[in-house]
Amino acid sequence: MSGRAKSISLRQRRRKEALVGYLFVAPAFLGFLIFYLLPTLRAVEISLTDWNLMRASKFVGLGNYATLLSDANFWHSAKVTFAYVVYNIPLQTVLGLLLAVLSDRLARAVWLRAIIIAPYLISNVVAALVWMMMLDPILGLVNAFLTFFGVGPQGFLASPDQAMVSVAAISTWRHTGLTALLFYAGLQAIPAHLYEAAKLEGAGEWTIFRRITLPLLRPVLAFVVVTSLIGSFQVFDVVAVATAGGPSNSTRVILWYIYENAFKFNKMGYASAISVVLFVTLILITLLQMRVLRADQSDLD
Repeated sequence: MSGRAKSISLRQRRRKEALVGYLFVAPAFLGFLIFYLLPTLRAVEISLTDWNLMRASKFVGLGNYATLLSDANFWHSAKVTFAYVVYNIPLQTVLGLLLAVLSDRLARAVWLRAIIIAPYLISNVVAALVWMMMLDPILGLVNAFLTFFGVGPQGFLASPDQAMVSVAAISTWRHTGLTALLFYAGLQAIPAHLYEAAKLEGAGEWTIFRRITLPLLRPVLAFVVVTSLIGSFQVFDVVAVATAGGPSNSTRVILWYIYENAFKFNKMGYASAISVVLFVTLILITLLQMRVLRADQSDLD
């Protein structure tokens, strides 16, 4: 076969492979188009209107965004959401990394990883209901233990000072197992000979972790932090079930405020404007995090 015939045959084979690839990607792309892209564009359109779901929408341009800038309730919900992120992300990341390292160093049993991931298999609603009962000021198991040890009952979800910390603790309990599993998978990709060479040089466990494990886990760490941050800014289920934004608006996170404006106050245009602002903010934060953490680079290369 001549060189030109081989080139034509190669191009035809590549086109067929590309077509097969497009066919495999098509269902996911269609789902993204229908359930994500089109609703997002529709939300942007609604954010430019005054619409209460009962009458025809009225175009107001950037009026909803101007109102948002001077809305004290919006800034309060942003502050509450930021507090939740600060409570949740560092603890969840550190605990997940600790569990992953301990699992990798001490016990690689499958049953242990199954126990660690078990809370994540519970839905947010069920987790919130279970912890509501356990943290009940009168009948809760946690307060029973505190009383037994002489601490005294605590308000937890019923206390304005403790409610957000309690909500963050519930989310941390549920998601730490998944974080640990992601870190554990990243640990398996680190070549064993690096650890062996470090031990031969006399490096201790802390030095090995700081100089080898942590740098080589950077891509996984970036993925965990980015996805956890996005999920934290979108917290809703636990708040809706456990506190409904209370007490005294101490857990009135952004998504709960969006829900209130859309379905309680019938301000669909204003709720959509807040959603668009949240969407753009998350994109900017994600891009900044990926740049700072150099998520597209690996020290294994």
